[in-house]
Amino acid sequence: MSHPHPELSTPAPLVEGGLRVIPLGGLGEIGRNMTVFEYDDRLLIVDCGVLFPEDHHPGVDLILPDFDPIRGRLDKVEALVLTHGHEDHIGATPYLLRERGDIPLVGSELTLALLGSKLREHRLKETVHHVVAEGETITFGPFVLEFIAVNHSIPDALAVVIRTGAGVVLHTGDFKMDQLPLDGRITDLNEFARLGDEGVDLFMTDSTNAEVPGFTTSEKDIAPVLEGVFHKSAQRIIVACFASHIHRVQQVIDAAVANDRKVAYVGRSMVRNMAIAKELGYLKVPAGVLVDAKELADLPVERQVLISTGSQGEPLSALSRIAQRTHSFVHLEEGDTVVLASSLIPGNENAVYRVINGLARWGANVVHKGNALVHVSGHASAGELLYCYNIVKPRNVMPIHGEIRHMRANAALAIATGVPADRVVMAEDGVVVDLVDGVAKIAGKVACGYVFVDGSSVGDISESSMKDRRVLGEEGFISVIVVVDSVTGKVSGGPEIHARGFAEDDSAFDAIKPQIIDALAKIAADGGADSYQMQQTVRRVVGRWVNKSLRRRPMIIPVVIEA
Repeated sequence: MSHPHPELSTPAPLVEGGLRVIPLGGLGEIGRNMTVFEYDDRLLIVDCGVLFPEDHHPGVDLILPDFDPIRGRLDKVEALVLTHGHEDHIGATPYLLRERGDIPLVGSELTLALLGSKLREHRLKETVHHVVAEGETITFGPFVLEFIAVNHSIPDALAVVIRTGAGVVLHTGDFKMDQLPLDGRITDLNEFARLGDEGVDLFMTDSTNAEVPGFTTSEKDIAPVLEGVFHKSAQRIIVACFASHIHRVQQVIDAAVANDRKVAYVGRSMVRNMAIAKELGYLKVPAGVLVDAKELADLPVERQVLISTGSQGEPLSALSRIAQRTHSFVHLEEGDTVVLASSLIPGNENAVYRVINGLARWGANVVHKGNALVHVSGHASAGELLYCYNIVKPRNVMPIHGEIRHMRANAALAIATGVPADRVVMAEDGVVVDLVDGVAKIAGKVACGYVFVDGSSVGDISESSMKDRRVLGEEGFISVIVVVDSVTGKVSGGPEIHARGFAEDDSAFDAIKPQIIDALAKIAADGGADSYQMQQTVRRVVGRWVNKSLRRRPMIIPVVIEA
C-alpha cells in the first residue's frame, strides 16, 4: 500500500499519455469533495462540495476546497461533473463559478435542479448544463464519460466512468447497495460487473462506512419505527433531517398521512429543496397534507408535524432556535416529540447533544439514532464494498470520501479481495496520483489548505487568524491600557484592564495592577525602555498571573501610551 508523506515534493510534469488525479477535498474528512483529473493538458472536475465547520472553527460558515492548484488553469477545465445533490458535493460550485462562470455543469436532473436554485441564491447566471442519466455517454475534450445508477440517501445519484487514453476510471460517488430502496432505483451492479470484465484501471470508492461490518440497513426498515413514534405521540411532532434527504421526508409524510396529521416545512433550504423535489416528481405529497408552518399552529397539536433543518446542531438552524425557544413561531411544549432522523457527521457530536439537551430541558421526547432506528446510512458498509471489489476486479484502487481511518479500512478490504497492496493508493487532499501504463502511484503533493467562508468574506481568514479566534473563544481576551510619563518612565495613568470570556468581572484583575506598576517602575529605574519593551513586560506580567491564578492562557493586548 502506498502512503502519502508530509515531505512529498511538487510533482514533476505529467508523463505523456498518463492520467493525473488531484484530490482537493474529501480525502481525510467528510465533506468538501472535489477531485481534478488531468489528461493531455485538459482538466475534468468531479464534485465541488463544502465542509461544515466544527467547534474549532469559530465564526466560520462554510469551508471550501482550495482552488489554488488549478486557479491558473481554469481555462483548461472541460466540465464539472456532479455525482449527486448533497451539499458536500455541490455546495462550493457557486464559488468556483465566480472564478470562471462558463464551466459546463454535468449531472442528473435532480442534482442540477438543486444546484440551479443555489446558483440563483448566489445571483449567478445559469451556465451551460448537461442533464445526464444512467446509461448515457457524453464526451468533453479527451474525457469520455459514462454514468451508472447508484443508490444513496438522495435520489438520482450517479457513479461516473472516465475513459481516457490512460485507461478506465470508475468513480462511485457516494453509494450503497440497498436492495429495497424507496424509489426502486438500485445500484447497477450489472454495469459494475460489465466494467470489471472489460477492465477497470483505477477504482475510486466511497470509504465512509468501510469500518462497519456487513451490509447497510435498508431504508424501508425505518418506516415501521417512524409509524410507531407517530402512533405513540399525542402532541406535536418535529422531525429534523438534512434538507436534501428526500427519502426521509417522504417517509415522514407517509407516516403523517397514515395518522391524519398535516405537515409543514421549517427552514429555508428545506422549503426550497422539497418544492423542487415535488415539482420534479421525486417527492409524492397527497393534496391537502402540506400547509404553511404558520397555519399549522392553528391546528390541534395532535395533528401537527414539522419537518425541520438542523439535525447537526447548526447554531442558526430552525431546530437550534426551537431548542433555545428563540424561534419566531414554533414554541416547544412539554410532551412534544422531536425526531433527529440523520446520522452524526464526525465533529458535530457536541453541537447535536447540546441541542438534544436543550430540547429535553423543555420536556420534549427526543428520538434519535442512539435510541431508535430513525436513520440509516447512505453509504456502503464493508460487505457491500467487498462485493464491489470482487465484481469490479480493479487493477488499482484509490479510497476516497472519508476520514483517514475509513480510507485505511477501505484499503484493507481491497487487499483482502486480492488487489496487490502496492496497487492500493492511500492519498490525502493535495496528494497527486498518476496513472501511467496501468499503474497508479503517488507522484507528489500540491499545496492544498482550507478556505474559510465567513459571511461574505471568502479566503480572508488564515489558519493563524483561526488560531486567534480559538484562543479568544476558549481562553478569553484581556486588554491592558497604561499611560506612562514620557520623561520619568513612571506610570501616570491606569493600568485599566478589560476582560472578556471570564466569569469574573474586571475588578477581579485589580490584584495584578500593582505588579504591572512595579514591573514598569523597575524598567524606568534601569534606564527606561521603548514602548514595545514596556508592552511585552505588561503582557508577560499579566500572562503569568492569569495562568497561575485562573489556569488560562488568554489573548493579551497591552497598550502603552507615552504622555
